[in-house]
Amino acid sequence: MSPTKSRCALITGPTAGIGLEFARQLAARGHDLVLVARNEETLASVAADLTREFGVATEIIAADLTDRAALAVVEARLADPDRPVDVLVNNAGFGLKGRFLDNDLEAEQAHLDVLVVAPMRLSHAALGPMVARGSGQIINVSSVAGFLPRGTYSAAKAYVTKFSEWAHNEYGPAGVHVMALCPGFVRTEFHERMEVGRDSAPSFLWLDTEEFVTMALADADAGKAISVPTLRYKAIVAGAKYVPAGVLQRFQSLGRK
Repeated sequence: MSPTKSRCALITGPTAGIGLEFARQLAARGHDLVLVARNEETLASVAADLTREFGVATEIIAADLTDRAALAVVEARLADPDRPVDVLVNNAGFGLKGRFLDNDLEAEQAHLDVLVVAPMRLSHAALGPMVARGSGQIINVSSVAGFLPRGTYSAAKAYVTKFSEWAHNEYGPAGVHVMALCPGFVRTEFHERMEVGRDSAPSFLWLDTEEFVTMALADADAGKAISVPTLRYKAIVAGAKYVPAGVLQRFQSLGRK
């Protein structure tokens, strides 16, 4: 009898923060990993650490997701029927600290490419073989910001959430589960890269990365279309439906200082 084949997860942005915690927790579940990020040296180091700690196979793909040719390499890996990917985590992303007219247009374009174009194309590549097999899971990391008027970041995340919700209903009957994961403020390097301090938002809004990813995977296992962590963020999302956009927009500097 041949041994049972290991499940495989592909994660974008896995070298730090939420992406790294997804890699750790999926590896702890026994998933082999395909890790996608820009820096090959950092990827190799993270992959070696995960293999050493969890005993899983790791594969790395160094790719800048704003580069369509590099993105095509990741798409091809997801679409390869001989090396099936069971779980796709579209996690890569970044934020822009300035307001729309203060940002360089090319920076805004790169922002759109990473937050919207990449997860759309990678989801498309993964869904084909997943639907053909009748199984698979896609977690698209969106944001609570997608429910709020906070510039192009919110607009991008609103797309990811609605796209994921639609795909969940469209492909769920075929055995493929798609979920939008909508965090609020999580203690990662994300805000540090934006040169934003932890004092930019109240302390009670900050979530622990390990706990957050544990909740996210539990929601994915439960078959949820949208995962909003903790009661406080569920309350914020629910309340946002009833607060005028002009009022909400007064708080758009939260988390940017």
